[in-house]
Amino acid sequence: MRRPEDIAEEFQKAWNSHEMTTFAALFCEDATFVNRFGHYVRGIPEIVALHAPIHKTIYSDSLMENEVITAIALGDSVAVVHCWSRLIVGTAHPAGPHAVDTVILAVLRLQPNGWLIQSLENVTLTDPRTGEPVLRR
Repeated sequence: MRRPEDIAEEFQKAWNSHEMTTFAALFCEDATFVNRFGHYVRGIPEIVALHAPIHKTIYSDSLMENEVITAIALGDSVAVVHCWSRLIVGTAHPAGPHAVDTVILAVLRLQPNGWLIQSLENVTLTDPRTGEPVLRR
């Protein structure tokens, strides 16, 4: 990634490819990841282990669409980026085709080969009164 804002498109492309090598290349070696269910992992092998099984099964026909909300530089080599994210799942999912909206919070670090994700958290948009997932308009 040449700029921190590139995370939206690059994460989307990596997810939609369902290729874990492409996905893994977005992260620093010691990166942390919290998925939308609150599962915390650290390091590329654990991040891949969390995602590989779902990309072979329930998310095998999923598509992700991301849009940058804000990008905030915390110096020359660290940035925080928030993105809207919509996951569209297909018939491979047990609940059938549906969409889920989340907000991604990512901390990126500038490395010799470009910007990489140091930490990423994904939060599902929900109705605070019911706990039911909601879609962003």
